[in-house]
Amino acid sequence: MANNSYLKLEQIGKSFSRGPATTEVLRDISMIINEGEYVSIIGHSGCGKSTLLNIIAGLTPVTTGGVILEEREVNSPGPERAVVFQNHSLLPWLTVYENVALAVNKVFAGKKSRAERHDWIEHNLQLVHMLHARDKRPAEISGGMKQRVGIARGLAMEPKILLLDEPFGALDALTRAHLQDSIMEIHMKLGNTMVMITHDVDEAIFLSDRVVMMTNGPAATIGEILDVKLQRPRRRLELVNNKAYTEARAAVLEFLYARHKAPTIAA
Repeated sequence: MANNSYLKLEQIGKSFSRGPATTEVLRDISMIINEGEYVSIIGHSGCGKSTLLNIIAGLTPVTTGGVILEEREVNSPGPERAVVFQNHSLLPWLTVYENVALAVNKVFAGKKSRAERHDWIEHNLQLVHMLHARDKRPAEISGGMKQRVGIARGLAMEPKILLLDEPFGALDALTRAHLQDSIMEIHMKLGNTMVMITHDVDEAIFLSDRVVMMTNGPAATIGEILDVKLQRPRRRLELVNNKAYTEARAAVLEFLYARHKAPTIAA
C-alpha cells in the first residue's frame, strides 16, 4: 500500500448539546487507514458509527481532534470523500445516466470535455453493470439497481476515499450478496480506499482488510481492530469452512455479544 498515513483520525471526540444537556457520542477515536485499504466499522446501534463516517465525510464537525487526509486536515465536504448512503438518494426525475452525470459535471466541469465526461459516466455505469439501464428512471429499477447507481455516482467523482454507510442494509439477502461481490470486484480492480459502516459481521469480514469494533455509546471508542487474514479474491462458498474466516467471525461476535452486549431499551 502506497501511503501508510493516508487517512489519519486523531483523537476525535464528538458531543451534541441540546439546551443544558450535553451527550458525548464519540471519545478519543484514533487510527490510521492505509491507501487502498478496505476498512469496516462495526458496532451496536447508537455507538456513533454513522457519526464517525459523517465526520470523515466532512458533514459533521468534530468537537475535538481532527481528520487528516494526505497530511491535510479536512473539516468540510469535498469530492475526494464520496459517500454512498443506505438510501441511494437518487433524484427521481432524472435518469440513471443523468443522476451520475450530476456528480461528474459538478466535479469535472472545466477538467474534462463534454465527450470525456460522457465516456467517464458510461465507464462507471459499466463498472457496476448498469449501463444497460442508463435511460431508466429510479422508479423503473429495483432497490439493488438503485444502489448500484449510487455506487457508480460515488466512484465517478474519482474520490480518494469511498465512504459506505450501510450500503446494503435495505436489500434482500440475495441482492445484498451480489452487491457485496460487485464491491469486492471494484475494490480489487481500482485499488481505491473504502470505509464502510455495517451491522453485519459476515459482510464486514468478507469485504474487509480490517474490522474496527466500536464499544457501546455514549462516549463510544474503538474497542479492537481485527486484521482479516484472508487472501483475495475471496469466494463466498469457499469461506464457509475456512479456518481464518471462522476465527475472525468468532472474534467479532465474541467482542459484540459477550464483552459489549447490545444496550437494552427501557420499557
